[in-house]
Amino acid sequence: MALARNDMVLTEAFGPSQGTALRVKQVAMVVLGIAALAVFAKIKVPVPGSPVAINMGTFAVLSIGAAYGPRLGLTTILGYMIVGMLGFDIFQSSTADLNGITYMMGSTGGYLVGYVLATLALGYAARAGWDRSVLMMALAMLIGNALIYLPGLAWLGQLYGWDQPILAWGLTPFLIGDALKLGLAALLVPALWKLIGDARK
Repeated sequence: MALARNDMVLTEAFGPSQGTALRVKQVAMVVLGIAALAVFAKIKVPVPGSPVAINMGTFAVLSIGAAYGPRLGLTTILGYMIVGMLGFDIFQSSTADLNGITYMMGSTGGYLVGYVLATLALGYAARAGWDRSVLMMALAMLIGNALIYLPGLAWLGQLYGWDQPILAWGLTPFLIGDALKLGLAALLVPALWKLIGDARK
């Protein structure tokens, strides 16, 4: 197998790399990514007293950002947002009755903005080669997690008022779960590089 370039992201290391076949692969990756985001968003554990819940959505966002790179990752996460905006029940707490723009402007809205920021951050980190090292990938995941929480908490404060326990609602209950998901995601991409025979020096 040819050596993978240091600036190559995971999805560029296999399959066609040019022409129509590349476009077909990219479309397929976007569709699969949107489907993965929708499925993982629904894997959740409610937290009493909080407007949000621990779920695997952040794991999917961070992993897709790292594996897809900034451009394909951004296309995928924006596609996910558009599908949700159209009213499909694909977000963490959306339902048949609460979906679309109404849901996106609710308590989860800031976190959805954070998903876009985190996807870009992980994509650029992967493009810089951080996805080949567990330690650097963990740092990128930590940055991505922070980019999810910052707009998420800011929007909760805007909606409910800063006199409310915003950190207790939207941050502290999830730190342990997020640390576990971050660790898992940080291990995943470098391990996949090894499986496809990357030999970065």
